[in-house]
Amino acid sequence: MTSRQGPLAGVRVLELAGLAPGPFAGMMLADHGAEVLRVDRVAAVTDRPRADVMDRGKHSIGLDLKSPEGVAAFKELVKNADVVIDVFRPGVAERLGIGPEDLHAVNPRLIYGRMTGWGQDGPLAPTAGHDIDYIAISGVLSMLGREGDKPTPPINILGDFAGGGLMLAYGVLLALFERERTGMGRVIDAAMVDGASILFAMFYHGVQSGFWGARGTNLLDTGAPMYDTYETADGKFLAVGSLEPQFWEAMVTLMGLTDLPSRDDRAQWPALKARLADAFKARTRAEWEAVFDGSDACVSPVLEMNEAAKHPHNVARGSFVDVGGISHPAPAPRLVGEEPQDLSPATRLTDLSEWGLTAEAADKLRAQGVLA
Repeated sequence: MTSRQGPLAGVRVLELAGLAPGPFAGMMLADHGAEVLRVDRVAAVTDRPRADVMDRGKHSIGLDLKSPEGVAAFKELVKNADVVIDVFRPGVAERLGIGPEDLHAVNPRLIYGRMTGWGQDGPLAPTAGHDIDYIAISGVLSMLGREGDKPTPPINILGDFAGGGLMLAYGVLLALFERERTGMGRVIDAAMVDGASILFAMFYHGVQSGFWGARGTNLLDTGAPMYDTYETADGKFLAVGSLEPQFWEAMVTLMGLTDLPSRDDRAQWPALKARLADAFKARTRAEWEAVFDGSDACVSPVLEMNEAAKHPHNVARGSFVDVGGISHPAPAPRLVGEEPQDLSPATRLTDLSEWGLTAEAADKLRAQGVLA
């Protein structure tokens, strides 16, 4: 097994295979030194490394958890694990015999992280859903979009990744910290609807206090001319974030704009936006980048995904790394002085002895078709 380094070195994680938020939580832990073993279906595991960015730095096995032999083998692995990431609907792990009570019976120190959309209880808990559904009932989706248009989901970032996987990884760290004092494990109920809600804590207060108005009419949701995107002459875009007066002045001065309507008068925002749109459309994105370079105007190019890794700032910071010819975002947050991790694509783990499964036991399971 590859020796991991970092603050989570020595922490062993069994990640039950799933989509998006579970693997993302495992990636966040692996990025800082945890030994993550992805437990997949037998048929899904091959000798070819998994190229998915969220599987970087991990190992994988295939195990039939619908068989008594597979469940028994999983419990042997659990004896040497610190964390299990469960991505099933509520009740599924219990039916398989690998629920929290089942696993705490063999390892009381185990941290059992449960990742679902609706949570472990409530009327929606047993039903299907996706990111868009979870952020919808949290109220978050109603906030997203332009004035007069329908709510627009931001891909599946808020529910799956920020409100889901990242919150689960945070919960695991809390439980690991607590275990240092208590010596006992804990069950984590990470629900995407809860995670999306907490991310918008400031805005719930804003709506209730009257500070935040209808969708797309506010300071930070494209309602204001000083916080929006504008098209350039070559069909590309600039992001304007000149909220403070001094940054606004820097921007309009560099643009050579005079006699503008007052930005403090909300009634003038449409006219001000139109003036800015016309001005930005007169030059290419590259020309505007040269104008604003090094200034405090808070104007940045809206880079395409395939451009981001080449931006001078990102290059200087090493914000992206090459993994097998694929550009990956580097592990974040950065812990100053932490050694870079091995981010190689996940490979099949054949020697499970360090996880408590002897070679003889593994060979027997393979012969039965229980272990890939």
